Amino acid sequence: MNFPYSAGTVPVSTLGTPRIGPRRELKSALETYWAGKSDAPALLEAAARLRAANWARQKSLGVSNIPSNDFSLYDHVLDTAVMVGAIPPAYGWSGGPVPLDIYFAMARGSQSAETTCAHGHAHPHGSGVPALEMTKWFDTNYHYMVPEFSPGQRFSLTSTKPMDEYREAKALGYETRPVLLGPVTFLKLGKATEPGLDPLSLLGDLLPVYVEVLRRLSAHGAEWVQIDEPCLVTDLDEAARAALREAYGFFAHALPKLKIMLTAYFGRLGDTLDTALALPVAGLHLDLVRAPEQLREVADKARAGLVLSLGVIDGRNVWRANLPGLLDTLEPFVRKRGTDHVEIAPSCSLLHVPIDLEQETGLDPDVKSWLAFAVQKMDELVTLGTALAGGREVVLGKLMESGAAAEARRVSPKVHDGRVAARLAAVTPDMTRRSRPFAARAELQRGRLRLPLFPTTTIGSFPQTPEVRKARAALGKGELSDAGYDAFLKEETARTLRWQEEIGLDVLVHGEFERNDMVQYFGEQLCGFAFTRHGWVQSYGSRYVRPPILFGDVARPAPMTVEWWRFAQSCTDKPVKGMLTGPVTILNWSFVRDDLPRSTVSRQIALAIRDEVTDLEAAGAKMIQIDEAAIREGLPLRRADWDAYLDWAVASFRLCASGVRDETQIHTHMCYSEFNDIIAAIAAMDADVISIETSRSKMELLDAFVDYRYPNEIGPGVYDIHSPRVPAVEEMVELLERATQRLAAAQIWVNPDCGLKTRQWAEVRPALINMVAAAHRLRGHLARAAE
Repeated sequence: MNFPYSAGTVPVSTLGTPRIGPRRELKSALETYWAGKSDAPALLEAAARLRAANWARQKSLGVSNIPSNDFSLYDHVLDTAVMVGAIPPAYGWSGGPVPLDIYFAMARGSQSAETTCAHGHAHPHGSGVPALEMTKWFDTNYHYMVPEFSPGQRFSLTSTKPMDEYREAKALGYETRPVLLGPVTFLKLGKATEPGLDPLSLLGDLLPVYVEVLRRLSAHGAEWVQIDEPCLVTDLDEAARAALREAYGFFAHALPKLKIMLTAYFGRLGDTLDTALALPVAGLHLDLVRAPEQLREVADKARAGLVLSLGVIDGRNVWRANLPGLLDTLEPFVRKRGTDHVEIAPSCSLLHVPIDLEQETGLDPDVKSWLAFAVQKMDELVTLGTALAGGREVVLGKLMESGAAAEARRVSPKVHDGRVAARLAAVTPDMTRRSRPFAARAELQRGRLRLPLFPTTTIGSFPQTPEVRKARAALGKGELSDAGYDAFLKEETARTLRWQEEIGLDVLVHGEFERNDMVQYFGEQLCGFAFTRHGWVQSYGSRYVRPPILFGDVARPAPMTVEWWRFAQSCTDKPVKGMLTGPVTILNWSFVRDDLPRSTVSRQIALAIRDEVTDLEAAGAKMIQIDEAAIREGLPLRRADWDAYLDWAVASFRLCASGVRDETQIHTHMCYSEFNDIIAAIAAMDADVISIETSRSKMELLDAFVDYRYPNEIGPGVYDIHSPRVPAVEEMVELLERATQRLAAAQIWVNPDCGLKTRQWAEVRPALINMVAAAHRLRGHLARAAE
């Protein structure tokens, strides 16, 4: 058995791989099951096929340490909550194995009381149970389900998934290294349901469950277990450091023969390095893409015998590595430390990159030659491991090809445009400021728009129905002409505008039926972007995205949205928002070039969006929404790095938004975010209206705006669009009343949490009708109170 280490070799690990399947097989299996068109055995069989294919793929590529338990039907943090029995009472679980319907209710909510009444729970409004809160996984675009912890919380082993998948792999002939989310990170990612409860105080009750999992894995034959503690790259107080010492000391005492690979990623260990190195573990993983400088310090401090996993291939971006350059760094380190105490890995799990570049037959050949997806990254890892063990001449051809690609990209005219650099150099501070403060602008805007209190609107997109997707596919195949496709989209748009008028929305949107994705749509019309057909990555659950590849300087050759806005506004007398995606979101939701500072790339995009904003205003748009859904997720994990990021992120937004007259109302939207720590930066963006997610947090996220005395207008979401359930009018009224306890009535807009693209019309229609009714009811309450 060549596991985990053999003398004279440098083992290769992946830490985790994409779950979704090369053709999005997991999405199909999940959505078929959710639609009631398949049963649980069929779903679980599809999942087993995907796991088997993942293991086989890694084995065939030469990966030494193949992970198990990196697969999930929805989310690995949710899996961990289920594994340890952290299931809130609302979901009706009464012990024993956790059924799939409860698992998916925690992930997605459930629509009706009937869905959950068999488990002893009904929503107080009789409309099902909401999902757990969802937020971003550190600074990535992956979403996780936030565990909930209550006073008196007890944990127990309620899922054997890690052991089951380890044994499943073993039965197929694959020796794997099981992966667990570490107990300290798990608790820190969770949410206390009562003030004053520190989730870390629950560690003592949690650790025996982890020990039971580790004991069973060891009994089944596992020699190593990978435990992920990405909290190590964040700012930790002494209580968190003590928790790490307690946890890993507990494991070492209970299971002295089991070897743990402690995995930290997404940044530098920094001031937690000494803590990590002192833990009684057999191995430590380092992210040397985000923080290459830490290799030297670790080399000096790491104890003899500690296996160091060197994360040298970028697990979060798609650029091909310069392998000769990496070997220049690695060879001296490996010679000094010895091949028995080093392994080569990506910086983090490959969950965050597409699966296989070879599926992409339509990419520009030059751009394609600069890229590596998960399969290619595994090959890069194996090439490095082979060269480190046997010398460069063993893989000389691959090394020469890698070096040539890096040099070609460095000098390519497809990457560099002097005109973009010159325009950026000409930006002045006045270009990032509106001419009047918000209070003066608001008066002008209210006089121009004449909206009621609690104006109702949506965030932008409406359902991308099978008919819309079918028409887009027919256009791509040449089965539908451009004129036919345009006519179809105009009819969809006009019909949606009429329906919005009928239900009484105050500010309309055109529905974005012409847009495949809120970032891709713009990237396709900007210079410097490339696009894949199969480059899908998981955002959450069955929601996958194909991030654009931002490879060169960015410019806007022509208007992108103006004609669609003109058409939409011609269909109604009510105001229609112009809808754009902001520069920081385009940046954060793309695979961004790594040869320029992100701040420079963001400002390039901002200038392109600025041109679109001013063209929309010139066409007559009174409101323009510039979504910055991802501004929070780009926040560095270390507070010491925050100010630099926020300075250029806010400046980028202001650069794109500040070229309009004061009577033009600028909206922005932000997705699932914790705002307390960045509220000053949000205020500095100076958007006239900001819409945010607040339904899952029950308006708790508004507290940051209250404490800051945020002066501008806010649309706190009252409808969770990530769940299929339709909230009742009473539920929305309750949320809005909570908002009025925190904000002035004149500040509040009424809207869903996010765009409605991923939902079905059968859910959207009643939900928005209820939302409008809730706004009317609240207006009535205020009118009666004023009498």
